[in-house]
Amino acid sequence: MLTSASTGALGQVSNSIKLNEVMTNNTTSLQDEYGRREAWVEIANVSFSTYNVRGMFLTTDRSVLDPEMSVPERIKRMSIIPNGDARTNLSARQHLLLYCNSNPAKGTLHLSVKIDPEKPTWIGLYNGNATQLLDSVTVPALGANQSYARQHDGSPVWQVKPADAVTPGISNYIQVDETKIAKLKRNDPYGIGITVLAMGIVFFCLALLCIFFTLFGMFMKHRAAAKKVANMQPLKAGVKTMEKTVELGHKTNVLLQDGLKSKGIDKETYIAVIALAIQQYTSNTHDVESGIITIKPKDTDWNVEYIQMTQFHE
Repeated sequence: MLTSASTGALGQVSNSIKLNEVMTNNTTSLQDEYGRREAWVEIANVSFSTYNVRGMFLTTDRSVLDPEMSVPERIKRMSIIPNGDARTNLSARQHLLLYCNSNPAKGTLHLSVKIDPEKPTWIGLYNGNATQLLDSVTVPALGANQSYARQHDGSPVWQVKPADAVTPGISNYIQVDETKIAKLKRNDPYGIGITVLAMGIVFFCLALLCIFFTLFGMFMKHRAAAKKVANMQPLKAGVKTMEKTVELGHKTNVLLQDGLKSKGIDKETYIAVIALAIQQYTSNTHDVESGIITIKPKDTDWNVEYIQMTQFHE
């Protein structure tokens, strides 16, 4: 199980850490922190995981390919990438520049690897045990400030790049006229970015719909409450009161008109007197008197009101 796990881890590293770009004849290009222009090698992490390249080995000596060579002897012919620098911890799609033909005492990124700018150069990258070749490339003799680089990060195709197209520390593939689809494929080969973007758009639309329906529900709720208040019982009672008032006013008007026509004598009085007379006549209980019924009006306060109302009417 340990052997399988180790083999799998080494396989992941070999597929993730690559030699990405090399410049062997640096005259006017990149300078180190001391102002010197040295040959340099760029290593790239082409995966989306983080790997630390400290302890790995870089060499230009082909003799290390001999399978019979012992590990200590192979290490003597290599230059180790030392600890002590956070830049050796490569995150996803990150690059690291190593200066060659230099002195490791100058800094973590300075290696003693020998590169002859006038000759083709083989470069090999080994793991921390100096037993597995992670990546290698044979760089042809280059002109001043030219580089030998992969067509794009991790690509198996290498090409010579002119001085104005050298890309130390960044992605190799720079093309202004590339299509959006091609650029998307290059920057997001596994589709992770487009997936996150699509999910973000979906959730954003759902959030907008949630806000819209929440506001619409609040509006309808307040509208229903206002309608309920408008139909409350006190309002109905007020309407009925007004109806009763109108009805009472109408009756009062009728009574007033009847009073004017009957000259102040209520209809009920007439009816009562006539009914009494008829009752007495039919029952023969009336006093012995003449057959004349005399009704004399009686002066009351109503007569005064009647006079005033009659005058006002006239």
